[in-house]
Amino acid sequence: MTAGTRLMPFPARLKTELQIDSILLTIVLTLLLGGFVILASASISISDNAAGNPFFYIQRQLVAAAIGALAGGVCLFIPMRVWQNLGPLMLFAGMALLIVVLVPGIGYEVNGSTRWVRIGIMNLQVSEPARLCFLMYLAGYLVRRNKSLREEFVGFLRPMLVLTIACVLLLKEPDFGAAIVLLATVLTMLFVAGARIRDFVVFFSTAVVAMAALAITSPYRMKRLTGFLDPWSDPFDSGFQLTQSLIAIGRGEWFGVGLGDSVQKLFYLPEAHTDFVFAVFAEEFGLLGSLLLIALFLSLLWRIFKLGVRAADAERFFEAYMAIGLGTWLGLQAFINVGVNMGLLPTKGLTLPLISYGRSSLIVTMICIGLLLRIHHELAVDAKPVNRKRGRKKK
Repeated sequence: MTAGTRLMPFPARLKTELQIDSILLTIVLTLLLGGFVILASASISISDNAAGNPFFYIQRQLVAAAIGALAGGVCLFIPMRVWQNLGPLMLFAGMALLIVVLVPGIGYEVNGSTRWVRIGIMNLQVSEPARLCFLMYLAGYLVRRNKSLREEFVGFLRPMLVLTIACVLLLKEPDFGAAIVLLATVLTMLFVAGARIRDFVVFFSTAVVAMAALAITSPYRMKRLTGFLDPWSDPFDSGFQLTQSLIAIGRGEWFGVGLGDSVQKLFYLPEAHTDFVFAVFAEEFGLLGSLLLIALFLSLLWRIFKLGVRAADAERFFEAYMAIGLGTWLGLQAFINVGVNMGLLPTKGLTLPLISYGRSSLIVTMICIGLLLRIHHELAVDAKPVNRKRGRKKK
């Protein structure tokens, strides 16, 4: 490195060195900005009724987006090896969050679920950052213990024990949806890392039996299941949310009723700005708009998984596992949310990433995007000829 390079101002060096995945960033910004528009429309009546301000929820979402952009920007400048080294600390932080929320007087209860803790100006839904912490720990574990994972049952058992404890804590809140997403994401990461199929069969069979027993022995969960299977049999109680969602989607037809003209959001559709924002979108933009939104999410997943493949090809396995885990998490959550709105899945309290109102979800999602952009940056820098020559000289 020359003296001239050393004396170059920091912002100038940063500008020339930072490599941004413009396609990934464009998709994310399109979803985010479009989400602000549909959220403003979906929440205007609810906001006016709850706070006397028609833009109450969109203003709070904009603040969360600003916090998320700042946090994601910080992550963009932190090397991935730092996160890899912090794996055990991330595990401790994730467990601590799930335990603290269950402590009386600390956890904040809404609609019968204790999922939030009060931090400053907002309530933090602890399952969101906790899941990210677990994925960071697991990605590091898969790098350190890959041989054991591929050859020994104990290598598969260790992360499963951690996952089981985390899922039990989530179910205590209760947050069944978050537990399902975490379980599916972890299993996907283990499969990609080369875990043996027979280990999967043993754990998956046990998990299915446990989840089925939990659903059967919990009256309210059983009610949700029966309501999902035939919502029209009880359209004013267990099937109310789904029937109203289906009415909204049906009213949209091909091209929708127009932005702001949804009827179902006017106190007919519960949680129109959170869990069922897709139904409002479908009513206002129709089938074609809904297909476009789904295509954007599929494009986002394609870009993230492609990033994971590139990282694996470059033998940066921590980054590869992180990309696969984050992509699975975001994709599965979007799939469940849309599936619930369309009556394909039982009702779950999961937001539509970058679209639904949910400040914790939005902030953590933008942190995930910052991590993905960092992975792209490191791969792009490593791929430069000058860096490859330096790597060969070090060897």
